[in-house]
Amino acid sequence: MATSETGLSKEGNRRIDSAVRFFESNRGSFDVLAESLRACLSEDDELRDMIHFIKHRVKAAESLRAKLRRLAGKDDGETIDESNLFRRITDLAGLRIIHLHTDQIASMHPRILKILEQNRYRVIGKPVAYCWDVEYERLFQEVGLRTERADSMYTTVHYDIQASAEKSMTCELQVRSLVDEVWGEVSHRVNYPAESPSEACRDQLKVLARLTSGCGRLVDSIFKTHHEATGAAEQA
Repeated sequence: MATSETGLSKEGNRRIDSAVRFFESNRGSFDVLAESLRACLSEDDELRDMIHFIKHRVKAAESLRAKLRRLAGKDDGETIDESNLFRRITDLAGLRIIHLHTDQIASMHPRILKILEQNRYRVIGKPVAYCWDVEYERLFQEVGLRTERADSMYTTVHYDIQASAEKSMTCELQVRSLVDEVWGEVSHRVNYPAESPSEACRDQLKVLARLTSGCGRLVDSIFKTHHEATGAAEQA
């Protein structure tokens, strides 16, 4: 079977091109989904106080094409095309909530689930917290989140959200602290989707992850100390 310079067959590339065109023809619906979710979450009085900032995006066509080509090299028994694209790729639309300290997830997680339920969004599966720090892993588990150890030293909570039971469009919501956002943005620029060819750079990212974890603990401690002090002052 003839293959292109991507290593895929002509039929494989045809399927990917067709899936990307199908997504592009539905881009407006994903824009609406992402914006509607952003509004629901950011306008909630309780959650708003815990959000540092929130942003949303719809995946670029070339980014989707590259992802489909990477996935085509994996033998999972199912080819992704326009018939199953929306079911298999859950981050065609994406939101990210950034908050200041990790302990806030204990209040944010149940509130997010409540907001989604009230607005008739469906959470697919159980939200998962990707982390590598054992102490934070315990915190996420206590909140009721499923945890997965991230060898990349990535720390973020993921929710896959479906527009409704009738519509197959999904949006990925990520929730992470501001210090984890710093690590995530740096790592994404130099180490994703392919690892950096520089071993020194990869080692530096690991050091940055450890510094990020330490900063996260310090920020949690600062807010805990502040709340204890202001609580004691109010009682005096």
